[in-house]
Amino acid sequence: MATAASPSPVEVPRIPPAPRFQWWSNVLPMLASHLAALGALFFDVPAEAWVLCGALWFVRMFGVTAGYHRYFSHKTFKTSRWFQFVLAVLAQSSAQKGVLWWAAHHRDHHRFSDGERDVHSPADGFWHSHIGWMLDPQTNATKSRRVRDLTRFPELRWLNRFYLLPPTALALICLFTMGWAGLFVGFFVSTVLLWHSTFTINSLSHVWGSRRYDTTDTSRNNPVLALLTLGEGWHNNHHRYMLSARQGFRWWQVDVTYYLLKLLSWFRLVWDLRPVPQDVLNEPRPQTADRRRRARPRLRSLTEGAVRDR
Repeated sequence: MATAASPSPVEVPRIPPAPRFQWWSNVLPMLASHLAALGALFFDVPAEAWVLCGALWFVRMFGVTAGYHRYFSHKTFKTSRWFQFVLAVLAQSSAQKGVLWWAAHHRDHHRFSDGERDVHSPADGFWHSHIGWMLDPQTNATKSRRVRDLTRFPELRWLNRFYLLPPTALALICLFTMGWAGLFVGFFVSTVLLWHSTFTINSLSHVWGSRRYDTTDTSRNNPVLALLTLGEGWHNNHHRYMLSARQGFRWWQVDVTYYLLKLLSWFRLVWDLRPVPQDVLNEPRPQTADRRRRARPRLRSLTEGAVRDR
């Protein structure tokens, strides 16, 4: 079966620049989406619209966790080129910018985790790490050299440039199939809930939870965040070994994204899901004193070195 790695790399293709955004062009769509979601609560909404809202939250959260994160950012499994495109479209329907943009920034997060060059470090405050960094026009550029393996695909470069197409198309489908309730509740409410569920991994998973592994950052495991994000809350696990398709390393660490990837692998839509090495599973827990030292809020004093598995 052909995999998505078919094009041969020669050089990093130039990604056409998106229009130059000022701060207001980042803030206003975000603000308008929140107002639309809040406005929907003042009207009589049919039950079908709330079902659509829940379904779109769930499906698109999988697009974020399996697509943006575990595949495009970390390549924890393999897939075909056509299903790679499907994952990219599904991920971008979450309205979290382009797939190349997302993967490049996330790879930088691991490279500089909790350091000066970590764009959403909690050391800069909750607001900044949760949502403020995305509104900063200085983060608009796609760092193509961070994603050389992805820029080889012209369809991904195209999607990345026109990143608003998938969420706009989805919003129109919701409008035409279920009317205004479908648009405001089905699309906007689910999108806002999806945003803030995803953003908790940046803002809370480095300050709230427990540390199973002694990593060079302040990442934590949190079962509440894991439920909110289909498994992404096992963040300390992930920072210890980012190449695993499974972030809930133990059977009792619920990881819905991994369960769905396993299901897709039975139909050969994905394959070669990378496991957690046994030596990582057997690694002893850090001492209590060391865990307390790592938990201190002086995050800027951390070095900008890579995590242990890089």
